[in-house]
Amino acid sequence: MTDSAVAEKAAPESDGRMSLMEHLVELRSRLIKMAIAVAIGAAIGWMLYFPLFEILRQPLVDLSKNPNVDENFLSTKPLELFMLRIQISTYLGIALAMPFLLWQVWAFVSPGLYRNERKYAGAFIFSATLLFMLGAAIAYYTLPAALGFLQSMGGDMVDIKYSPEEYLKLIVYMMLAFGAGFQFPILLVMLQLVGVIKPKQLRSFRRFGIVIIFLVAAVITPSADPFSLMALALPMVLFYEISIIIGQIVVGRRALAEE
Repeated sequence: MTDSAVAEKAAPESDGRMSLMEHLVELRSRLIKMAIAVAIGAAIGWMLYFPLFEILRQPLVDLSKNPNVDENFLSTKPLELFMLRIQISTYLGIALAMPFLLWQVWAFVSPGLYRNERKYAGAFIFSATLLFMLGAAIAYYTLPAALGFLQSMGGDMVDIKYSPEEYLKLIVYMMLAFGAGFQFPILLVMLQLVGVIKPKQLRSFRRFGIVIIFLVAAVITPSADPFSLMALALPMVLFYEISIIIGQIVVGRRALAEE
């Protein structure tokens, strides 16, 4: 393959550049599509609400062996259950629409990538969806430890009976926070792809990066317990290192393509 052919394969399409207004129009179009996808997912979530409710209640059932903990909920607001179903359905809609949402994000940023890098779309969507599901699963399985820690603050002097809104809000926020936190390596790899940061910069920033990771994990973890904090922060530190390795490979291939 000639040098000109390699350069043509590697270089971004110069005639595909858009003005700021065109970018805003495209962004609006993609946001509308994403909103429609979430609405469809929420409709499905509305129908799956009760089976999902039972699954999310299971960590509380496991803790109800403690005589001070009641596995049933207490609702004192007339509209609480209706509004809760809308919220949970919306969250589930976001989760169900996640592959499409990620595809829209990729389609928006891909024009700024090199041609030979756009083939990573499938890997990007698959890995981001898998990491989101992994993060949500870890949050779900660490919830009993988190709840046990929080409940221990009251000792044996407090009888615990949660409202459905507060309990489900906690577990759903935990799953969303972990799922979002597990997108961290995807974000770092994308920033390296578009040239915003370089692997060398990530390596030199490692110590500060780890401190920031723990601070961010402490902020976005709704339960604020040490078990959830470590369960989120430690994988993010590992992802930080993995993203550096992936960035080195991608940047190295780009450099070879440009030679």
